[in-house]
Amino acid sequence: MMIKTAPRAIPHRQTGAAGGESMLTREELRKSPLFDGISYESYQAMCSCFHAYSREYHSDDVICDFSGGCDAVGILERGEAVVRRVDENGAETVMETLTMGSVFGRTLDFAGNRRDTLEVVCRSECAVLFIDYDHILKRCEKACTHHSMLVQNMLRLMSEKAQALSERIDVLSRRTIRDKLLCYFSQQRDKAGSDTFELPFSLSMLADYIASDRSAMMRELKKMRNEAVVRTNGRRITLFT
Repeated sequence: MMIKTAPRAIPHRQTGAAGGESMLTREELRKSPLFDGISYESYQAMCSCFHAYSREYHSDDVICDFSGGCDAVGILERGEAVVRRVDENGAETVMETLTMGSVFGRTLDFAGNRRDTLEVVCRSECAVLFIDYDHILKRCEKACTHHSMLVQNMLRLMSEKAQALSERIDVLSRRTIRDKLLCYFSQQRDKAGSDTFELPFSLSMLADYIASDRSAMMRELKKMRNEAVVRTNGRRITLFT
């Protein structure tokens, strides 16, 4: 059972025009899809509207438990985390891996069965910038020119996550480990437009993604290499079927 520890507030690294808000650095802003197309100057002007605040967490801390209420949008400033679903029988499934710039929130993640628990868990030391969801959607009192672009970005993210969920369901619906791997590799080949492509995460994370034991997956992957179904070189995969 994972022990939840209280997050620690981190010092404000920068101050916005209104003073006191935690803010992303230019590099963090550039990597965040939520702020795509928004300049740093516009972001600074918008920060006072968002009531943003930062928190930092230890490895294995639970950042957010959606079943307990989490109405903010989170942006991972530093570290790595996962969105994890725990069903009523205690079985855990990693739904998504979050890295620097990733965005998460109740409206952006799939909860599934009401009895399931959906939570964001740290895999390393993490820092997260939180923005109140209602402040993003409400009419901006300061008439920020890029506020509507932020809403458009959020809608795009919701669409992309829905597509990613559909792809994940397609993989998990396959009966065998081989079928799951072939389905996932075919998806990645289509995205890359090439038989050779790079996995977006490690093989350990791939085992989590297809909900398989890592040792069993590696044995099946070895068989597929021996049968010339695939060629692997680290994260680089070539699919021959």
